[in-house]
Amino acid sequence: MPPGSQKNSPKNNDNDDNDQEQEENESRRAKTVKEFGTMSLPSVKSNIHSLVIVGQVEGHVVLPNQNKATKYEHILPQLVAIEQHPKIEGVLVILNTVGGDVEAGLAIAEMIASLSKPTVSLVLGGGHSIGVPIAVAASYSFIAETASMTIHPIRITGQILTVPQTFEYLEKMQERVVRFVAQHSKIQDTRFRELMFRTGELARDIGTVLIGKEAVKEGIIDEVGGIGSAITKLRAMIQEYRQRKGDELQ
Repeated sequence: MPPGSQKNSPKNNDNDDNDQEQEENESRRAKTVKEFGTMSLPSVKSNIHSLVIVGQVEGHVVLPNQNKATKYEHILPQLVAIEQHPKIEGVLVILNTVGGDVEAGLAIAEMIASLSKPTVSLVLGGGHSIGVPIAVAASYSFIAETASMTIHPIRITGQILTVPQTFEYLEKMQERVVRFVAQHSKIQDTRFRELMFRTGELARDIGTVLIGKEAVKEGIIDEVGGIGSAITKLRAMIQEYRQRKGDELQ
């Protein structure tokens, strides 16, 4: 054996394997952050899945890179997996969104509302525009004391034809939102429209801003509370879910 040279010992090989595995794990974590906006955390056994809706709800058009966005094509498969996963018994939906695409938001809201498992939503910061239907889609909803919700008429971007059919289309789109919110909360559709078309409250716009208790008073949100209250409520709902499931099996 030439001087100064040595064979790779098993110990050195193990170290190389550990370094390679660590690099692969870091690469996977970075990819997860880039693709899904979340970092892999230490595995904790929990029957509650957390679903986060932040930034702008992205629709069929990709938003610019500087916009924080929730992609509906990421959320919908998660909801399908949640419905099928036997160990997930409840879903906590956390919202801090400025709104976004109407059809994408309604698709997410319909999926949440149709889950067979208990769902609780928590509005932190803001649940504006199309965030309102997503918030009320859960079985029970909370809003932080300082969080706000903006209710306003829908608007469209791009080329617009100044014909009666355009306004009829907008009215139909708007009616979908009004009907969904009224069906999944305690507010009446007539009152929701009043808030939507109110003038004088928003600068250079039409609509209403509700903060914390005001959203509860109007019947849109069920209760003012934070993360502790939301998880406590969800756990109680999971217990009821287990009892119903047990009765069905008998």
